[in-house]
Amino acid sequence: MLKAAFIFLAPGAEPTQHKSEVQTPEVELKVVGVKDYQAAEEVIKKLVAEGVKAIELCGGFGHEGVARAVRVAGGDVAVGAVRFDVHPGLNGKSGDTIF
Repeated sequence: MLKAAFIFLAPGAEPTQHKSEVQTPEVELKVVGVKDYQAAEEVIKKLVAEGVKAIELCGGFGHEGVARAVRVAGGDVAVGAVRFDVHPGLNGKSGDTIF
């Protein structure tokens, strides 16, 4: 079974509260909200320790945010990202300018 995660950025998001899990016969998907890049790094460390092998980042993660996530995840975890140069949920800005 593939263990995967989707991490989204939202002001005020707390990973212990703003999370969900979906399980199919082939995939276990965790969805977690975080307030900034530092919180994302902490969540990624926990997810990797739990055996997550694929992480998708929301469009709020800019280039710097994605690079930070890749470094923390390590070489055995695939990290992908939804791409917006500017994110509509962040008032038309990249996460790199906010977080």
